[in-house]
Amino acid sequence: MRKLLALLLAVCVWVGLAVQPAQAAFSFDVLTPCGQSEAFQKRLNDEISAFEDRLSNFQAGTPQYQYLQHKIETTKARFSKYANSSLLCGEDGLPHLISDGRWDHAGEFIIPSLLFLYIAGWIGWVGRSYLRAIRKDVDEAYTKEIIIDVPLALQCMLTGFIWPLAALQQFGSGELTAPDNEVPVSPR
Repeated sequence: MRKLLALLLAVCVWVGLAVQPAQAAFSFDVLTPCGQSEAFQKRLNDEISAFEDRLSNFQAGTPQYQYLQHKIETTKARFSKYANSSLLCGEDGLPHLISDGRWDHAGEFIIPSLLFLYIAGWIGWVGRSYLRAIRKDVDEAYTKEIIIDVPLALQCMLTGFIWPLAALQQFGSGELTAPDNEVPVSPR
């Protein structure tokens, strides 16, 4: 049995080493600027014609007619923004985001992701600040976790916008992290 398991292990290792890892290849040959993409223009024309077909079912001046007119205008404006931007469209006519770290495509991925991290950090910092503030009043702490003290929460929210600087300041002073003797350790 041991020899069989050893042989099976050797075969698995040999197969694992023989297989080449997959490499994701990216090529700008497939992507074209959205303003020059035929598939993108076809997608625009298809959406507009679908709205115009539905528009023929309603009389001019009705709320449905006005709604569809508004949808046609917003669709044209949206496609115009894509066509005039640096976004690249694929063969499907849809814009593709380039997230390979190139600075000419920073607006597509890097800037929104940094904004997301800032907002997520702000939410976490505000929650942490609120919990630390209500902990001072031990008798009311559990109640204030359930029934939020709105003035205190607003104060925490307004001061939370500078959370990166506050985090660095607290990290430098040692207030951000707990001492080792306060961290519970599992006996296992």
